[in-house]
Amino acid sequence: MAYDGGGFHGWAKQPDLRTVQGVVEDALHTVLRVPADDAHEPLRLVVAGRTDTGVHAVHQVCHLDVGEQTLNRRVGHMAVPPVEALRRRLIHDLPDDISLHNVQVAPEGFDARFSALQRTYVYRIADGARPADPRMRGFVWKLEDTLDIPAMNEAATMTIGLHDFGSFATPNPGGTTIREVKQAVWRRVPVMGMFKNSGTETDIRIACSDQLGKAATPAASNSGANMGYSVPSLESGLVCFTIVADAFAHNMVRSLVNACVQVGRHRKSLDWFAQKMANPVREGSTGPIAACGLTLEHVAYPPDEELAERAQAIRARRTLD
Repeated sequence: MAYDGGGFHGWAKQPDLRTVQGVVEDALHTVLRVPADDAHEPLRLVVAGRTDTGVHAVHQVCHLDVGEQTLNRRVGHMAVPPVEALRRRLIHDLPDDISLHNVQVAPEGFDARFSALQRTYVYRIADGARPADPRMRGFVWKLEDTLDIPAMNEAATMTIGLHDFGSFATPNPGGTTIREVKQAVWRRVPVMGMFKNSGTETDIRIACSDQLGKAATPAASNSGANMGYSVPSLESGLVCFTIVADAFAHNMVRSLVNACVQVGRHRKSLDWFAQKMANPVREGSTGPIAACGLTLEHVAYPPDEELAERAQAIRARRTLD
């Protein structure tokens, strides 16, 4: 599923607060006609990554256990399989800020949280007082300073590998802040545009000049085509941080982003960042940055035959050894 996190107090269900889990579970109880207080079939969702208040997702994954008879009863007048009937009814019942990509029977041994191989998050910033596209206003953090991206990448490189991220995160009860980061990179999105090739009627992505609307060189098209005005893509000019890890501790991504931004604004040094990596203790100088710029982009899983083994392995408490 995908959701706009701006209207939710995070993923996890909380009393008297609107959360993604709460809204989806309510929809499931309604669609499947299972009372919310049914102890035999609680319809409890298990999620790949518990996003914080205001954090978005374009590819979130969760699972639940549901009785076969309960599922079959929801086919009703629809001449479709039960899972497809559930998908259609959920799409009808969910609010506009939640989008359901797919529903399917999970393979044997699948666990949305523990079977996952890695998660990918992206944080988006409009720096240098650049005007961000108003359609992205809920998904981008704005900053007047112009960021030093090479310096930020030097800091981000220090995070790659197996580390204790205790300086940037808090563990769950009985948990740990040891995580393995597989990729961490900052980049400025080139000014990009889309145009219609009049000869082939094919949409083609092109790299445009810094001033939108000027002529640009097509990445792939019939040379000499009259391009006219190139409509810029929504992310043109934004600074984006992409981080991939096996898992993330609470507030880890936003705290890492904030620390990198301090380096990019020349308010903190690379030595300071290195000391934070070497001494995994929260000392209060960099809390989490604003939630609005963060989106869970993807969750990856191993082949079906490896799901159960992966879930069992990841449940073990991690150490730096």
